[in-house]
Amino acid sequence: MSESLPTEDAGPVRGIQPRALIVTIYGLYAREVGGALSISSLIRLMATIGVDESAVRSSISRLKRRGLLLPEKVGGAAGYALSDRARAILDEGDRRIFERPRAGAGDGWLLAVFSVPESERDKRHQLRSRLSWLGFGTVASGVWIAPVHVEHEARDALASSGLSDYVSLFRAEYVAFRPEPEQVASWWDLDGLERMYEDFVEEYRPVLARWRRRRRDDDATAFADYVRVLTHWRRLPYLDPGLPAGLLPGNWRGSQAADVFFTLHERLAPDAHRYVEASTVTQPGRTA
Repeated sequence: MSESLPTEDAGPVRGIQPRALIVTIYGLYAREVGGALSISSLIRLMATIGVDESAVRSSISRLKRRGLLLPEKVGGAAGYALSDRARAILDEGDRRIFERPRAGAGDGWLLAVFSVPESERDKRHQLRSRLSWLGFGTVASGVWIAPVHVEHEARDALASSGLSDYVSLFRAEYVAFRPEPEQVASWWDLDGLERMYEDFVEEYRPVLARWRRRRRDDDATAFADYVRVLTHWRRLPYLDPGLPAGLLPGNWRGSQAADVFFTLHERLAPDAHRYVEASTVTQPGRTA
């Protein structure tokens, strides 16, 4: 995804980079209050997750250089707000992250056929990256495929990225010759995706079990666990094309991973939100 926020860092929790955690915090909470958080509030929240102040400030600098965060006074204190581009990317991601889009049998396919001049190779790279993060698989050079339910998202994403002039989109039906599940397995790396889902389940099933045993609420721990699980989860729906269940391998681990995530989301989100409300300065002030 050519304009993606930092999700590429989000592997198992031990490998999550601070800037990816910061993006999650902004996506969850800053948009509710105008898009800004004070630096002091962000440092306090990140400390709850186990990230020190120097790492927070370094990560903010990187996000600022990428044009994702902009300096802004927050309640009279120094802070940063989401740029318009960052807001658009986060808004675009909400459907993928918090819903379970899945094609039905017989829905059909969306084909993206593109040709980019050699003189614009950077556009070719951007286009392939964008299609990949929209869930497209590769049929052949210049021919990519996705379930038809991504059509509107693909139209909007390609147009907003300035890539629509290079692409033609077609609705299609598969008719021959190899069995469709066999073809699907050649268009997407389903084995690799399933391994990612397995990593997620192994990491967070124990977290879910712990919260099911917990009797007393602990808002700080709920916040830390929720930010971690969402940061790990939020790249997976982009890599998953949302294929019909009949075209997936048996006992698809993506379904188990989704169950773990959405159960934790339901359990942790309210307590985490309460912790943030008690811990942050969020009302934007006028920039000095």
